[in-house]
Formats: sequence, structure tokens, C-alpha cells
Amino acid sequence: MGTFERGLSAASPAAAGRRPGRDLLGIESLDAAAIVRLLSAARGFLSLVEGPPPRRRPLLEGRTVVNFFGEPSTRTRSSFTLAAQRLGADVLDFVASDHTSVAKGETIVDAARNLDAMGADVFVVRNRTERLPHRLAGGLVARVVNAGDGCNEHPTQALLDAWTIVEALGRPLDRPDPLSGTVVVVCGDIDHGRVAHSDILALGRLGATVRAVGPAALFSEQTAARLGVTPLRDFDEAVAGAHAVVMLRIQRERLAADLRIDDDDYHHTYGLSADRLARAAPGCVVLHPGPINRGVELADAVADGPASRILRQVTLGVAVRMAVLLDACDLLPESAPLP
Repeated sequence: MGTFERGLSAASPAAAGRRPGRDLLGIESLDAAAIVRLLSAARGFLSLVEGPPPRRRPLLEGRTVVNFFGEPSTRTRSSFTLAAQRLGADVLDFVASDHTSVAKGETIVDAARNLDAMGADVFVVRNRTERLPHRLAGGLVARVVNAGDGCNEHPTQALLDAWTIVEALGRPLDRPDPLSGTVVVVCGDIDHGRVAHSDILALGRLGATVRAVGPAALFSEQTAARLGVTPLRDFDEAVAGAHAVVMLRIQRERLAADLRIDDDDYHHTYGLSADRLARAAPGCVVLHPGPINRGVELADAVADGPASRILRQVTLGVAVRMAVLLDACDLLPESAPLP
């Protein structure tokens, strides 16, 4: 039994029953109706993100959300924190570092179980170990939301990306296939990109035709087969007629030590410039989950241009995470969003 499995036995707290609500472990577990339900609910919380103060509703008052992060994060952790606070929850940050019990030899699972025993309601988990959120969900009383696990998935990013495209293209959210008839390009490091994996699954389930493109060194036939897409290599061809383009950074921290990617060569072949974007359909929008590597996957003129929806993604992300946290606590209606 490995380090992460230790402690997740029948004697774990989960054996005594879990809190009401839903885990969100990946897009793989959601159908189109579930995705639309979360996005429709999120739309109802936009006033708490971009409206005038006070931007709070005590729907999660008395609940505790633990940001349980084992790797660096700025946007995702800040977004979940704001989402929880604006709904009235208490937020506890646990970032595995030299200043935590993990540095003293405690396993990450035991650290989570101890926080769970303090009465946590939701764990927002990010870790470089794939499927750690799934393992924790089997051993905690609290509900678990996956905020990125290794190269596997990043479901809330996919939800906000899908909503960004739906909103930008003026598509309705009252049907299970709001992106039917659209073409969305996902370009970059797809092998190591958990956002790519979740995006491809979510966009396809909402009816989009997804063109996944990247160099063979960063997008293998095996990954394409697992995601149910054809691996494309010609970015110019992939962009032609597209309604949205999702650009991804090279996940250098996850690459094999002997894999070298030249930034200039990569930008020439797979970077999104204004000239390349001109091949897309009129009104095409550009997304990026951040952080952006300017001059590598995106030219400045595109990142800061009229097609960019990058900052809009960030805004919508807070509202999406409000809906997800409420769902985790069993407080989200099955159909209509909260008033």
C-alpha cells in the first residue's frame, strides 16, 4: 500500500457517513445537464463578483472551506477564497510547505484527515499527484473539489472556460448543447495540461467540435485517444474558421528532463499571432487559463486585443466556484439558480 493509500481504509471517517452534497472530481463524471446546471447557477452570482458593494450573501455562513494546496497557485486559490468569503464561509488555507506538518513527515492524507476532524465542510484540493482528490474523497467526511491534480483534470477551469465561450458567442444556457455548431481550438501542451483535458471533455459535451492541436512532443496519440479527439499538428489549419481558441502554456515543470522546447520556434509554429488569428471566424474569441507566457503561446497584440477574454475568464471563475461550493454543501437547487 502506497503513501497516499495509507489511512484510506474502512476505518476512515468516511465510513461513518459523509456530509450532504457533491464532490467535483472531474469533468469525466459530469454530463451536459450537470454542466449547464452549474453554469446557470453561476450566472446568478455574477452580481456578487462585479456588482456594487456589498457583494456578500451568507449562504455558506457557518461552513468551513479548506484550500488544501500542495503546489503553487495564484488565480485558482484566490478565486476559491473570494467565492467562499462572499458566500459567508470561513476559509482555512493549508499550503504544504516547510512550515506545515507535512515537512515533519506527516503524509498529506493524514494532514487532510486532521483538518477534516476539525469540522471542515469542503476541501478544495490542488496537488501534483494525480487523482489525490479522488482518494481523499474516499476518506473524508467533508466534500472534495478538485482544483487541479497533476496532469489529470482541472474541472472548475473547464466550467469557467465553457461559460466564457458561451457568453462571448451569445449562446443560450437553457439547452444541454449550447455550443452546438461551434468550433473550438485547444492548442498547446495537451499531454501535461490538466486544463486541456477538462476543457476538451466539457466543450465536447456541450456540443462543440473540438480541434486539439500541438506538437507531437507535447500531444501524443495516446492522450488524443483517451480524450476522444484527433491529434492535429498544423495550427494554421486548425484555426481556420474557429469560433474560439483556447491557448495553453507549456507545462515546463512537468516535462521530461531531456525535452527541450525552443521558445522562438514554438511561437513560430504554435503561437497565436494576430495574423494567425485572422484565419478564424469573424468574432472569434481567445482564452488562456494563465499564467501567460507572452511571446511563446500568445503575442501581446492578441493577449491584449479585442478578441481576448482572458480577464473575463477570471471574473466568471469566481461565480463558477460559488456555484460549485454551494453544490458541494448540498445547497444548490437541482434546476433553477438561487434568486
